[in-house]
Amino acid sequence: MTNTTLNLQTAPGHEVLAAAGKKMLRPGGKVATEMLFEWADFQPGETVLELAASFGYSSIALAERFGVKVVGVENNPDSVVRARANVAAAGLGDRVEIVEGDILHLDRISQQFDWVLAEAILTMQSRSGKAKILSGIGDRLKPGGKFLSHELLARNRESEIHKALSEVTRANSTPLSESGWIAVCQNAGLQVEKCQTGAMGLLNFRRMLEDEGFAGTARILWNVFSCEQIRDRILAMRRVFQDYQQDLGYIIICATKQS
Repeated sequence: MTNTTLNLQTAPGHEVLAAAGKKMLRPGGKVATEMLFEWADFQPGETVLELAASFGYSSIALAERFGVKVVGVENNPDSVVRARANVAAAGLGDRVEIVEGDILHLDRISQQFDWVLAEAILTMQSRSGKAKILSGIGDRLKPGGKFLSHELLARNRESEIHKALSEVTRANSTPLSESGWIAVCQNAGLQVEKCQTGAMGLLNFRRMLEDEGFAGTARILWNVFSCEQIRDRILAMRRVFQDYQQDLGYIIICATKQS
């Protein structure tokens, strides 16, 4: 079932994908996220700030798997309500907190954390927006704390890709090159310790089966083919992904706050 209150013609691409039933919206899929977690080697009791927590699924999974304490920040009030309900249903109210807030104003969160996690968030910001958020991330990290990032990579033709993606996603999709991502992190005082890149497979059928499972993939396909507006938007995004498949990828980064 899709969200009937969403304007599917003008909504950002990630909201259209979510309306189709897609839960994994990261360009590198579960494989890339799991590599980030392997790098992190989270320890029970450590604290994590997750940016753009959406419905709370990732925050809940982190707390359940690793015994960490998570604060998820989310700007959409409806998503905050749903995320809090999901946390309550999971019985994790003592380990997961969802706060309503703007990731461009992380100074409104007073706590400092061992980890900050941001996946498929910075890509949607302008260069100045990226710099502002990364500066806020540095302020929210404890000394020696680490930032985990998972974003869209543009190996070449950055300006061309930005224009094409922005048109089909109805959002300011601005992926950077590997050197560009490393530079914006380091300019914010975050020393990149580990970095990995790979192919972007967000709407690849095989990757979808891996990320969403058979039942989830079947549900997505049903929603796509039964709703013309969802179908048109997703097929337009898929065409751009295919046109630039040699230049689009994902990047994951682990960076440490410099003293």
